[in-house]
Amino acid sequence: MSVIALAGCSGAPGVTTSALALLLSWPLQPGRRLVLAECDPDGSAVLYGLLQGSLGDRYGLRNLSVASRKGELVEAFWRQLIDVSAEDGKQETRDRLVLPGVTNPSQSAGLGPAWEDLARLFTGIGEQPAQAHDVLVDLGRNGAFGPSAVLAQRADALVVVVRNTVRSLQAAQTRIEALEERVGNVGILMIDEGPYPVGEVQRVLRAPVVATLPHAPREARVLSDGAEQPRNFTKTSLMRAARSACTVLEQRAALRRARLAPRFAGPPPGPEENNAR
Repeated sequence: MSVIALAGCSGAPGVTTSALALLLSWPLQPGRRLVLAECDPDGSAVLYGLLQGSLGDRYGLRNLSVASRKGELVEAFWRQLIDVSAEDGKQETRDRLVLPGVTNPSQSAGLGPAWEDLARLFTGIGEQPAQAHDVLVDLGRNGAFGPSAVLAQRADALVVVVRNTVRSLQAAQTRIEALEERVGNVGILMIDEGPYPVGEVQRVLRAPVVATLPHAPREARVLSDGAEQPRNFTKTSLMRAARSACTVLEQRAALRRARLAPRFAGPPPGPEENNAR
């Protein structure tokens, strides 16, 4: 199993869009599932982006605060997931699931100890003998700091999404330095929008570029805004690059997990049947 956290910085680098591209491209072995947990304390981009508000705010992270205080977060977690497997052309597979984020930043304050509970949960669900889960954690711009920072600290890999533009590189410099001190082993997922090559980005940010996604606004809007999919969407440059990125990120996570084992332990809770569509 892998728990991979994606973080960003100011300037909307595309963390959630990148996370969704990875979710729909992730190579899943039989008996495995992938969960994308939108843990951005600034609010959800999935509910009213990819999902176009079709489910309202009935599902998501905000509903876990009370459950956490009652010691019922594990059971409540599985009821909050939305199945997006059909977006991948697969019907009734239920192997690609999304936990939408809070609908208002003020709701993040009420999560409190839920962040720690989620960190343990994400570790535990990957170790189930019957059906293991990989987890992508979307931390947005600020989720790698503050109370939710435990999700970055407990992840097998932490990747910062950065565009290779002057504005994005400047915003990322101090952020990556701080994360390197607090978490370590920070990698970069580069959105190739600007003029700077990989080597220059690595030199400026002092961190490795572990994967690159193209700047593809038309394809990205399918994920960020629920726009109509172009023909052969899964074969577009964005999704092909995402598939390649998945392999690299999984390998990076596995190497770090092996170095740190035994790591943070948590009970291996099993999912209840997810009836959210």
